[in-house]
Amino acid sequence: MQIIGGKDRVKRNRKGEKKDTANQGKVTKIIIAKNQVVVEGLNLRYKHVRPKREGEKGQRMEFAAPLHVSSVMLVCPKCSVPTRVGYKLLATDLKGGKKIRICRKCHEAID
Repeated sequence: MQIIGGKDRVKRNRKGEKKDTANQGKVTKIIIAKNQVVVEGLNLRYKHVRPKREGEKGQRMEFAAPLHVSSVMLVCPKCSVPTRVGYKLLATDLKGGKKIRICRKCHEAID
């Protein structure tokens, strides 16, 4: 997935070319009730943890915070470009077929 909105989105120059491609990662968690996803290594936040025992130090724990699904876009594994997703029915018999996802740019199947 690639972030298309927020502080970790793709930075572009005046010609429209990408400056940085480090904003892509794998989805580690999906929160269906809130329409959010957690992308590995992106949208990093800190949580300050108090010491639990006497003499122990407090810590700053870094974690990936959830993003809304409208702020991320699927990256096609074939053409490696962020793309919208289409659907295609593969007719195997008269009753119906198998529904697969396809890339809108290169028209290849996405697993």
